Amino acid sequence: MSAGIVSYGAYIPRYRIDVGEIARVWGADGEARSKSLAVYSKSVPGPDEDTATIAIEAARNALRRVNIDPKDIGAVFVGSESHPYVVKPTASIVAEAIGATPYLTAADYEFACKAGTTAIQTCMAMVKSGMIKYGLAIGADTSQGAPGDPLEYTASAGGAAYIIGKEGVIARINHTVSYTTDTPDFWRREGQKYPSHGGRFTGEPAYFKHIINCTKHLMESVGTKPSDYNYAVFHQPNGKFPMRVAKILGFTKEQITTGLLTPYIGNTYSGAVPLGLAAVLDVAKPGDRIIAVSFGSGAGSDAFDITVEDEIENYPRHMGPSVMELVENYKMVDYAIYAKFRRKIHLGV
Repeated sequence: MSAGIVSYGAYIPRYRIDVGEIARVWGADGEARSKSLAVYSKSVPGPDEDTATIAIEAARNALRRVNIDPKDIGAVFVGSESHPYVVKPTASIVAEAIGATPYLTAADYEFACKAGTTAIQTCMAMVKSGMIKYGLAIGADTSQGAPGDPLEYTASAGGAAYIIGKEGVIARINHTVSYTTDTPDFWRREGQKYPSHGGRFTGEPAYFKHIINCTKHLMESVGTKPSDYNYAVFHQPNGKFPMRVAKILGFTKEQITTGLLTPYIGNTYSGAVPLGLAAVLDVAKPGDRIIAVSFGSGAGSDAFDITVEDEIENYPRHMGPSVMELVENYKMVDYAIYAKFRRKIHLGV
């Protein structure tokens, strides 16, 4: 019996800031900036929120939807590039908060924006091998962008959690593949507060090369073509890249619209594909086929071929907030509040 998704949960901070408001502060054309990125607002973590709290909320929402004893979760993996501690795992905080400790393994993953999907792959392998009954994989971030940097317009916060198992599967993961190279398109050295990036170099030799090759490899492996899928979710650093890569690969706008969240909440980094997939699962029907492909700078992609099972008809989605409910429940803030929440300014003591 293959492994699959038993439950999922999402969390997006309530606060938002308009791209136009960020542009106003830096003397840029907000309308032009929004149009070029196809992003209109982004989520902002509150002053008491970080990757750990986002991961916990997402995990709790996943557990609310299933009758699973947290003690049966044998592994917790949290993928992020904004873990709150350099030395102290986020995963152990999450495991303790949901009542899964102490008889389990836990670890933090880092691979830029694809660490969450790599966590899913690890849980799949451990479940299929019989090492664990259930695994919890989370992709979550409170991504950073230096004041005035192009990243500031999109770097946001959010995450999603997936319980992987063999029983009560609502979406079967038929196959997964990865594509990895040493491509230095984006990086942050130890001690640096904000990341550096290669500008346009992050596009063609990084994002597009990896997603295109990984997607093609997956479809060749399982013998599918774009029209075989009802939904497609691609990593979404902005609103334009996933639309463009979908067109190159032969997918339609209709196939990717449901999972495309960046225009409304920005780039949630490790949470991007997990959240997009969660948005699709919120509306998917038995028999629907989904392809989900992540991308992480440095650089690599993970691709998944997924089939929605009949079990989803009995799955109590209403027990947790849908992704669109989280997207639509927002409070706008200005740049001053945003800078305060993100600790971009420091008060004198």
